Amino acid sequence: MSWIKDLFNVDKPIIAMCHLHALPGDPDYDPEAGMEWVVERARADLLALQEGGVDAVMFSNERSLPYLTKVEPITTVAMARVIGELYDDIQVPWGVNVLWDPTASIDLAVATGAQFVREIFTGVYGSDYGLWNTNAGEVIRHRNRIHGENVRLLFNIVPESAAYLGDRDIESIARSTVFNCRPDALCVSGLTAGSETDASILKRVKDVVPDTPVFANTGVKLSNVAEQLAIADGTVTGSTFKRDGYIWNEVDVKRVREFMDRVKEIRAAIAR
Repeated sequence: MSWIKDLFNVDKPIIAMCHLHALPGDPDYDPEAGMEWVVERARADLLALQEGGVDAVMFSNERSLPYLTKVEPITTVAMARVIGELYDDIQVPWGVNVLWDPTASIDLAVATGAQFVREIFTGVYGSDYGLWNTNAGEVIRHRNRIHGENVRLLFNIVPESAAYLGDRDIESIARSTVFNCRPDALCVSGLTAGSETDASILKRVKDVVPDTPVFANTGVKLSNVAEQLAIADGTVTGSTFKRDGYIWNEVDVKRVREFMDRVKEIRAAIAR
């Protein structure tokens, strides 16, 4: 798992979500405020996250509800514009997630220089977005064709708002995903963004793939971060950093700093 320390410069990194506001083509996009407003809101959240001490950030189109499993080109293009305008402000390792389109996520990563992506790369699901299918072999070959071999792939194996259609337990899914697809890390989620990751499921996954990094992907907060990091190799965290812990509010630097101070205590205790 040396790549974790090499990329994030710490053990058990906290990847903070920088949720973009609705983009052109999204039902909630505000054409009067325009893309300039989207950029400035993202800049404010990015700076607050970095000031609070997070280890990395991940840009996502969180407000593009309801999500598409194959996004329209305008979504990826708009995200690239936002990241391009923020590029000089990014001071930590960073990744992208174009919800929920793995090919678009990799395209965006290669075009902007992101170091990792999180996506649904494997499995077939019944979901709020209809029948949700994937093709990991095709997507990973696409990554190589566009020279994205160095982009780290974080596989979300418990998709939010979806259920695996095959009758397979989480241990089987984790083992076969690691064997067949060689992910850089696995992510384990709760039901929706902000919902707590079940620690027992997190442990079941980590126990069967001990040599693969496993991230708690949703719902990590001050009250449970010690429990989650006792199992997980890191977290992807968004809602808890927002004002009042509400996903659609702006980032609250005080909440970020309090959370990261606790994480540093946990790391120090583990190191002893």
